[in-house]
Amino acid sequence: MSAMRLSPRRHATRGRGHPGLRFLAYAAAAILGFGSVGSYVYLQSALSQVHTVDVTALLGDQRPVVPVAPTDGAKGEWINILLMGSDSRSGANAGVGGAVGGMRNDTTIIMHISADRSRIEFVSIPRDSWVRISDCKLFDGSTVKGWTGKFNVAFANGAKHHNSAEAAACVQKTVEDLTGISIQYYAVVDFVGFEQMIDALGGVPMCIPGHIVSPEAGLDIQGGPQILDGRTALAWARARKATIGRQWLDGSDTGRITRQQELLARTAEKAMAENIFLDQGKLRDFITAGASSMTTSPRLADAPFLIGLSFSLRKIAPQNIVFTTVPFKSDPAQPGSVLWTSAATQMFGDIIHDRPVAGRSVSDASTAAPAPAATPVPGATTGTSPGTATPIIDPLGACAAA
Repeated sequence: MSAMRLSPRRHATRGRGHPGLRFLAYAAAAILGFGSVGSYVYLQSALSQVHTVDVTALLGDQRPVVPVAPTDGAKGEWINILLMGSDSRSGANAGVGGAVGGMRNDTTIIMHISADRSRIEFVSIPRDSWVRISDCKLFDGSTVKGWTGKFNVAFANGAKHHNSAEAAACVQKTVEDLTGISIQYYAVVDFVGFEQMIDALGGVPMCIPGHIVSPEAGLDIQGGPQILDGRTALAWARARKATIGRQWLDGSDTGRITRQQELLARTAEKAMAENIFLDQGKLRDFITAGASSMTTSPRLADAPFLIGLSFSLRKIAPQNIVFTTVPFKSDPAQPGSVLWTSAATQMFGDIIHDRPVAGRSVSDASTAAPAPAATPVPGATTGTSPGTATPIIDPLGACAAA
């Protein structure tokens, strides 16, 4: 970075990009359960591994109205957080996704927390949305001009210097300009962070619709109810095309979004069911798992803020944690792209005015956490690449109901 670029700081946080989504809703409430100064110090120390950068200077002056931000996460003002999954192949990420130049993000989610703290809504933005990409300002004072193209161009434009914060700022600017929604904070997580957080949970129970082989994603998994480890969960979230089980992977980004949302919902459920945030050892493992692989707004790395926010969300009901997607239709002029419909404008208005957004909730995807000594389901076998998927009993009939 040049001398004009803001200096990245190591701060505290455990934000959410891919699976880390549920942390903001439940994590720091555990500290209140510990009820000790030592636990607070531990949380702040663990979160200090997160890379934090304030990108406000890159967003310009013409932004949507931002409410007075809560100082401790208390009720009274809504909060919007932009969550992004980066496919950066730097460092250990190359061993996961392969050595590929540049940075892109295939997952972008607006996380809306209602002012009364009764709802959390996750709105996915299709990466293939054909939209106007905003001009992107970088810390060295230069500007990357935007153009009309697929939505994930925004992240790539901002990643000119391979800087996740600059890339996130470019996406945030584009989202605000397109939707009119005020985004207060952002969080980016990469491949390694995603894997490690899933593994810290002990895997995530999922219903796999059938045998799927996707060489591009490194996925080979049998159908049935299974527990996915971090590597396999990442492959499941990334896969678009398959050589076997094509009916389950249609090659579209929008189809992949549906699977990602299901994975996130079951991850949230697993975290709640296991009460990991009330167990100091599990909390330690979970926070440290993805911390070094995340880049966030400084506020999301502030222990007092997270504690207050999480405490105010402690009684939220699973049916009020909702996953949905910006309404879209196929773009006949741009094969492989989608256009937002008029319903998208209504959705953005609902978020702006803090009205409930319809979608699939965590309770809709409810699946009991499997017992450690689960009995294999007939015909279901373990995943072979890149990680493992352990066959389990499906106590609530998730696969039968899917």
